Amino acid sequence: MTQLILYTTSHCHLCEQAETILTGIKKEYPINWHSIEISNDDHLTDLYGIRIPVIKRVDTQAEISWPFCASDILKLIKA
Repeated sequence: MTQLILYTTSHCHLCEQAETILTGIKKEYPINWHSIEISNDDHLTDLYGIRIPVIKRVDTQAEISWPFCASDILKLIKA
């Protein structure tokens, strides 16, 4: 199973869209993710504040930043 991190923040409609895309992909591919709220950490806010949502693959540390679509996420998980 591919483990992912979704860097997000509250009240972010793009982050909600990213989670919806991930949920759709999970129906066909073995992925799991957990969300990390960046506003609770100054370092994460500096790294991801203008790029969220960001999806990071835990094992390879590869990341994609918004804008992305399902095919972009599939490329990330199949790499």
